[in-house]
Amino acid sequence: MPLRIVQSKQNSRLKELRAALARPGSGERGVAGIEGPHLVAEAVRSGLAIDTVFVAQGSERLLDGLGIPDEVEILVLPQDILASALATETPQPIAALVRPPLWDWDHMLGLRRNTVPLILVLAGLQDSGNLGTILRSAEAFGATGIVALNGTVSAWNPKAVRASAGSVFRVPYLTSTAEDCIPRLHRAEATIFATLSRAAQEAHQANLARPVALIIGNEGNGVPGELVVRADSTITIPCPGPVESLNAAVAASVLLYEAARQRAAQPSGLRTARAVR
Repeated sequence: MPLRIVQSKQNSRLKELRAALARPGSGERGVAGIEGPHLVAEAVRSGLAIDTVFVAQGSERLLDGLGIPDEVEILVLPQDILASALATETPQPIAALVRPPLWDWDHMLGLRRNTVPLILVLAGLQDSGNLGTILRSAEAFGATGIVALNGTVSAWNPKAVRASAGSVFRVPYLTSTAEDCIPRLHRAEATIFATLSRAAQEAHQANLARPVALIIGNEGNGVPGELVVRADSTITIPCPGPVESLNAAVAASVLLYEAARQRAAQPSGLRTARAVR
């Protein structure tokens, strides 16, 4: 694969990487920055379009075995110049500019794979580490997708991407408004559950094997009241210990596990469904 040596911080591609990492919301509109050999390998494995790979001088061996397509531009830079564009306290010796996958509501509702919808709706989630963990759990437990409502941190925030361990490349993810999202879910005959810390139906008693959407609220304030009243029901995770509430990522992961457990117990013919557009 051809390598091109770059010696300037003013290189246009390096500027683009710096901007993508500094303004991660742009990833939802075109290009995103990732860093580290694991994430670059995951991006290749996931079939993402890769614009440019950046590697520090002396670390070219990291390119071996990644399977980067021949047409991808590869820039070799001094370590300090590459580090000047990166977001981590301990900069990685390899990074890339990638094109995020394009998802739509057919992916979200399971129509592309003919599976029963299991959707997470994030209402103002602010911690990027929580979001990354939720993405990873969503992939692990078979969620059909995640909808991020207004005020939710970008999935392409560098911390969220790292915490997702590559799941952000594969889990269908859309940004939306409650005004658009809630009616779509109802038309798809999905039962919408708002998660509460108490005084709600316990998770193991709820039917999560059917088409469902689980609303996960802000870390400090929970699900907004206006969304609770628009939900079909409320759900909680019973906690025998003396804690007031669970971390948002932990709560989402427990609910996804319970949904996966219930679905695994269903006859195979009931694990697929056609959602209503």
